[in-house]
Amino acid sequence: MDTENPSAPSRAQSRIPGKNHPHARPESGVAHDNARHTENFTVIGNHLVQHQELSLLAIGLACYIQSVRQGTAVDIKTLADRFPEGPTRIAAALRELEAHGYLRRTRERTPTGRIVTRTVSCNKPGHRTTPTETSSRPTRQPAADKPPPRKKRLPAVPHPSYTSPALLRTAVDILAGLRRHDPRLLLSATDAEHLAPGVAAWLERDLTPTAVRHALTENLPTEPLIRPAAFLAHRLTTRLPPPPPFRPPAPPAPEPRHPFQTCDGCDRPFRAPEPGRCRDCRTDLPEAA
Repeated sequence: MDTENPSAPSRAQSRIPGKNHPHARPESGVAHDNARHTENFTVIGNHLVQHQELSLLAIGLACYIQSVRQGTAVDIKTLADRFPEGPTRIAAALRELEAHGYLRRTRERTPTGRIVTRTVSCNKPGHRTTPTETSSRPTRQPAADKPPPRKKRLPAVPHPSYTSPALLRTAVDILAGLRRHDPRLLLSATDAEHLAPGVAAWLERDLTPTAVRHALTENLPTEPLIRPAAFLAHRLTTRLPPPPPFRPPAPPAPEPRHPFQTCDGCDRPFRAPEPGRCRDCRTDLPEAA
């Protein structure tokens, strides 16, 4: 006689109660009705979709970029044509992803001499594949071995010989207005604070704000500006004009030489603007009562 298994269910269950069931809803918050994907799907880590510092636009762009095939164009113009957000917001979101390690962008020269931007999407910041690996089979590595790459520091900029609050305030105003000339020159408050001394050094050399603005925005490259602050720092340093020529102080004006007059009292000649008495004769005159 067979032994009965008391733990066996009395009948087959198609679903586990409370798991992936549309009717097993929590008291509050979201409920999930999930279906298992078997094709045409992308695995996205919760460290990205639940990131505490990335904007929602940056998270969405990262998910889109991770979902496309290799070789798909993901430059600012292509993304702006694909999505309703404009190039300025998309460029800012890409900079967010680059700062947090989800994108790596480098400038490379092709065999034909053309400069292109190479973009690498990282589904796990800090992890780099070897040449024999593919993006679909990443190698597991401890996160502590390779921390996420930090954002590169901006190049140093010139400093004025004397820094005044008014001069720095004018410099920041110039930098904040550059985006009106070209949206790619949108700067963060931190970038503007770093670049302000460089602009002040130009203003100290007798340049007007209009002249500084023109020098920073003329002949901009046609390709996307990956790091506009670094680009401006380079221009502020390499195009810094020389100090103005030394101007010696003007000599004091010579004292006027009055014509000779003949003293009405002693007939002696003396210099004076008008005829009258000389100094000696004027001192001998009786004082007025």
